Amino acid sequence: MLKLKIYLRLLAVTLLCLLLPVSQAAAQSLLRDTEIEETLREFTDPILNAAGLSSGSVDLYLVNDPSLNAFVTRGQNIFLHSGLILEAENPNQLKGVIAHEAGHIAGGHIVRSDYGTRSAYGAMLIAAGVGLAAILAGEGSAGALVLGGSSQFGTVEYLAYSRVNESSADQYAAQYLERTGQSTAGLIAFFEKFRAQEVLSQARRYPYFRGHPLSADRIDALREKVEESDYSDIADDADSIHAHEMMKAKLRGFLEGPQLVFSRFPASDQTKPARYARAVAHFKSADLRNAVREIDSLIEDEPNNPYFHELKAQILHESGQGADAIPSARKALALKPGAPLLQIALAQSLIDTRNKEDLAEAIDLTKAALRTETGNSYGWYLLSRAYGEADQEALAKYATAERYYALGDMEAARGFAERAQEDLVRNSPDWRRAGDIIVVADTQLAKKRSRRRGPKPLTFSHSSVSQNR
Repeated sequence: MLKLKIYLRLLAVTLLCLLLPVSQAAAQSLLRDTEIEETLREFTDPILNAAGLSSGSVDLYLVNDPSLNAFVTRGQNIFLHSGLILEAENPNQLKGVIAHEAGHIAGGHIVRSDYGTRSAYGAMLIAAGVGLAAILAGEGSAGALVLGGSSQFGTVEYLAYSRVNESSADQYAAQYLERTGQSTAGLIAFFEKFRAQEVLSQARRYPYFRGHPLSADRIDALREKVEESDYSDIADDADSIHAHEMMKAKLRGFLEGPQLVFSRFPASDQTKPARYARAVAHFKSADLRNAVREIDSLIEDEPNNPYFHELKAQILHESGQGADAIPSARKALALKPGAPLLQIALAQSLIDTRNKEDLAEAIDLTKAALRTETGNSYGWYLLSRAYGEADQEALAKYATAERYYALGDMEAARGFAERAQEDLVRNSPDWRRAGDIIVVADTQLAKKRSRRRGPKPLTFSHSSVSQNR
């Protein structure tokens, strides 16, 4: 029986490993930048429309992670790792991956993946059952071999199902790119670039190719599509290439070490992407003079580019020159009116002045941004600061409650909402919203306490025990 217990324990661990969901974005942080988000939207929205999806209902997220990965989740969300964008050599390669992910959404693969998991689970249970039956029948060695390989049955079944989904998403991607007058060659080039991943162990593969099994058959099927397409030789337009290069340069400037950036983009390189990356790298090196010099040269070339003014405002503000940042932040917002992150950028510099008129403007700007992005926790933090500086303590407590609510800290959210309600005008919109936060927080905290207690232990009456005997 000891051997049987060991096998059963092995089976339980194997089942647990197969069935536990992988939360791929749980440990990473999300990157926010209006320019990069706009570029990704320009690349993505035509593809979503070609897929029959509403671009307004599909959310796009940039994950701060150097690994090469992209994935979709329920609720029509596409996540792209920063490492994926940096590895894409041109817009067409990036658009190909985005089109592939859109294919997963349009094909309903996220919902259907539950079936694939259950199918794999069933195959493994059947194999495990056969192995256990052999052990109980006295064929311990044979049973152990079958049982030991039961997880492989499930894995093979699941990967087979996953490969079907991947091939299907490839074909969808080819259709969407065709409908938008673009080539599928970029997706093939991207796959070919990492074809060596096929021979690597699962642990050594890039995350993208662990979740998206690559095969020669998939690449060959895509190549047939390219050869049949009227758009196989269509190249990226100059504007898309420039936007892609500026996006990558900005990411490298912020995410890579300054010395690596200076090595990639030496002073002799006077292209706009190179100066953009160096401006950020000088800023990160606390070299304010050279950072401003580089960004000023870009503003001289493109005085109506809001993102150059935005970066200059950020450099000045984060270097302790908040008042000097206001003109640049104001110019950026004037060139891109209504952009929530630019509204917040101007508001944070205005708050630092502690001037009564500036505080009033900062409050209006932040509230406008939060009407568009209700879950922006930093926006709520700034609003609470502005209210505090303006001696509006009740509203500062309310904004803090919203901040913690956006962060998912229900205990803190409830505490501040309750304190805000004590001082807010009864039945005012903010008073009622604070009440909503309290109700939701109470519900969530009760569920959390219930999960901590765990399921109730099974109990048997004396009569049921004697009957079982």
